[in-house]
Amino acid sequence: MTTGSEVLDLSPVMPVVVLDEAEVAPDVARALLAGGIRTIELTLRTPAALAAIEKVASEVPDIVVGAGTVTTPEQAAQAADAGATFLVTPGTTDSLLDAVTATGLPFLPGAATVSEAMRLAERGIDTLKFFPAEASGGPAALKAFAGPLPHLTFCPTGGVSVTNAPDYLALSTVPCVGGSWLTPKDAVAARDFATIETLAKEAAALGG
Repeated sequence: MTTGSEVLDLSPVMPVVVLDEAEVAPDVARALLAGGIRTIELTLRTPAALAAIEKVASEVPDIVVGAGTVTTPEQAAQAADAGATFLVTPGTTDSLLDAVTATGLPFLPGAATVSEAMRLAERGIDTLKFFPAEASGGPAALKAFAGPLPHLTFCPTGGVSVTNAPDYLALSTVPCVGGSWLTPKDAVAARDFATIETLAKEAAALGG
């Protein structure tokens, strides 16, 4: 079973990026790379997302580009066709799990409860997205998860910031967190890539 474990080893923080314009995607990716972040999750929350993935995949080959907010089987196939090299889902249904598995790409399926995590583990999946992280109990919840499920690895996303990321990364089951703070909407709109690079450097240092 393909898992997302290798994806989580790339950087301590996975940027969760929402773009309204595909044209800016390569420059955002380059700024993240310059700051030491080697992966980017472009979420399928806007009409520009698939084109943004295509542009990053073709123009910035040194960064590992994935598709986030994959919620339908069709999106899984579209993201793979666009050049995504991994997939992230906020939650998991049987049809969605079958679809992301069928792509052959590494993926992070979303889970927020012990039961959901156990169900995914039954399918042979040991690397999960914990979402929404803060609303679902934060680091304390994941610490509790590790009691009965020490073999599972999580990427917490949702409410994670530069302030609380170290609390998650201190857990043995969390090699990486996901966060949107690296690419603020105003910085992207202003093409302020220097700010994005600075935020990326701060995030990369969290793994030190």
